[in-house]
Amino acid sequence: MSELFFTYMVLCSDDKFYVGVTNDVVRRVVEHNSDKFPKSFCHIRRPVQLVFVRTFFDIIDAISYEKQIKKWSHKKKWALALGDLKLVHKLAECRNESHFGNISSEKK
Repeated sequence: MSELFFTYMVLCSDDKFYVGVTNDVVRRVVEHNSDKFPKSFCHIRRPVQLVFVRTFFDIIDAISYEKQIKKWSHKKKWALALGDLKLVHKLAECRNESHFGNISSEKK
């Protein structure tokens, strides 16, 4: 049996999100809430709460997804945490005035 990897997201006590990759989500969340890594992002933002997990068979895929989520807005991360994939997709849409979907019919 191959090892599983997880991209996970925790909500910190200051309403910020931390996104990471691990092979043991339970252990990692316990570590975030412990004194094990006093210089870490989560240490001064404890307690943290697990709000999202996605499973991967390949560590490269898990890391790639982690990097993708880290670039998302706070609203989009909240939508993911809530499991609202429709909102995730809506928040991903380009809203620039010059985007083809946002040009009024008068300009087309």
